[in-house]
Amino acid sequence: MSNLSIKINNLELKNPTILASGVLGVTAASLDNVVRNGAGAVVTKSISREARKGHPAPIITTYEAGMLNAVGYSNPGAVKAREEFCNLNIDAPVILSIIGQEPSDFQEVYNQLKDCKWQAIEVPLSCPHTPGYGTMGGQHTPKMAEKIVKALKEVTNLPLWIKLSPNENLVAVGKAAESAGADALVAGNTMGPGMIIDIETYKPILGFGMGGVSGATLKPIALRCVYDLYKSVRIPIIGCGGVSTGQDMIAMMMAGARAVGVGTAVLDRSVNVFKMINKEAKAWLTEHDFKKIEDIIGLAHK
Repeated sequence: MSNLSIKINNLELKNPTILASGVLGVTAASLDNVVRNGAGAVVTKSISREARKGHPAPIITTYEAGMLNAVGYSNPGAVKAREEFCNLNIDAPVILSIIGQEPSDFQEVYNQLKDCKWQAIEVPLSCPHTPGYGTMGGQHTPKMAEKIVKALKEVTNLPLWIKLSPNENLVAVGKAAESAGADALVAGNTMGPGMIIDIETYKPILGFGMGGVSGATLKPIALRCVYDLYKSVRIPIIGCGGVSTGQDMIAMMMAGARAVGVGTAVLDRSVNVFKMINKEAKAWLTEHDFKKIEDIIGLAHK
C-alpha cells in the first residue's frame, strides 16, 4: 500500500491535500469537517485587521470551464476570528491566512491571533479582484514580498507561506520571499480577473463585475507556475489551481509541488473530494509501483 504522508517544513501531513483558503474556512466546525473528510491540512478564510464586508452579491458564478469569484476578502476581523478559532481541536495542521496592505497590518493581525493553535501562516499577496489588496494593491512585488516576510518574521517563528499570483512576477516575487525568509510558496491564487456577462440583462453576473478565475481553466497555468518555481527556489511549493482528481495531484507533484491546495473542486465533487483525490492517487501510485508519494516530487524535471 502506497504511503501518502508528506512533510512541509515542520508540519506532518497524513496526505498532500490542503483545503485552500475560502468559504469552507470560515468556522472551526467547518475546518474540522473538512479534515474528517480527508484533508491533510486546512487553511482559514483570510483574516484582516478590521472586519470586511466584501463585494456585493452575487460573489460566485460558474461557467463551462470553471468558476469566477469576487468575495472581496469578507471576514469578521481579527478580534472576532480569535473568538472563533482560538479553541481549535482539529486532527490536522491548521494554517492561518492573513491579509493586509502595509507590513504592519500583517503583524497586527498575527499578534491578535498568535495564541491560537496555528501550525503555519499563509500570506496571499495575489488577489486579482480586491482593490487595495494583492495584485490590485501593489503587494505582489519583490520589494513588498520582502518587506512583509521580514515584518512577520519579527513577530513569529511559525512557518510562513507566501501565496503567489499566476498572472505576473511569479518567480521574481517567489525568489524575493525566499530570500527574505519565507518557508514555502503557494502557487498560485486565482488568475484574471475575468468577467461573464448575462446577455439577457446586459450586465456582468458578479456583483463586483469581475472576479478571479479558478477550476479546470487554471490547472495548466498552475502546473506551469509550480514547474517554473521548482527550478528557481529551494523551499517547498504547494500547488493550487484546478486540482480535482488524484491524477491532478500526481501531475502537480511531478511538476514540483510537495502538497496541493483544493478549493473549487469542493463545489464540483463535494467535501468528499479530499478522500476521492487521495484514493485515486493511491491507486495510481500502486499501479505504477511507487511506495510513497514523496518519490514523485519533481519527476517532470528528470
